[in-house]
This record gives sequence, structure tokens and C-alpha cells, in this order.
Amino acid sequence: MIVKIIPNDHGNPPGKLAEAELHFVDGPLDGLKLVGFGIWERRGGGGRNVTFPARSYTINGERRSFALLRPIVDSGVQDRLRDVILDAYAEHEQRAAVAV
Repeated sequence: MIVKIIPNDHGNPPGKLAEAELHFVDGPLDGLKLVGFGIWERRGGGGRNVTFPARSYTINGERRSFALLRPIVDSGVQDRLRDVILDAYAEHEQRAAVAV
């Protein structure tokens, strides 16, 4: 799996740093990508967060969100994937800083 970073050069919405895609390069998902990850600056500047792909819907006027990528058993799996995406973003930032 390769994590592709797409920087948010527009600055809109505020706080969104980039989007991330997971590109699968082996196994039954080879040639597919999973999109919809967002990399955000945490409010108050306390680090970064990753949002996972989700679909929003409304019930009785209340807006809710349905996560499209969910753990089967161990919720720590999402934390590991979040760390992989944040590491890829940090590497992207380092390469961009060297290129300038």
C-alpha cells in the first residue's frame, strides 16, 4: 500500500492541510485506491488529526456520519493507519521543504 498525499493549496476549508489516498499495489486490491482521508491541523495548534472516509446523512433533521472504513474487532487498527498517514504527510512536508 502506498499513501499518496494531495496538499490543500487553496487553504479552504481552514485547517485542512491535505487529503490522502491509499493506493493498493499487491493482493486482491491491487490497482484500486481508497479516497476520503483528510489531514487537519488540530484546533489550538495541538498537532494533527486524520479523518476517515465517511458518508453523511440526516435523520429527523440531525446530521450524522457513517464511517466507511471501520475496524472488525480491534479499534487500535485505525490508530495505526492514522499514524501511517501522518508519517506519510510528514515525509511529504520534508521533501517539499528540501525542494524549496
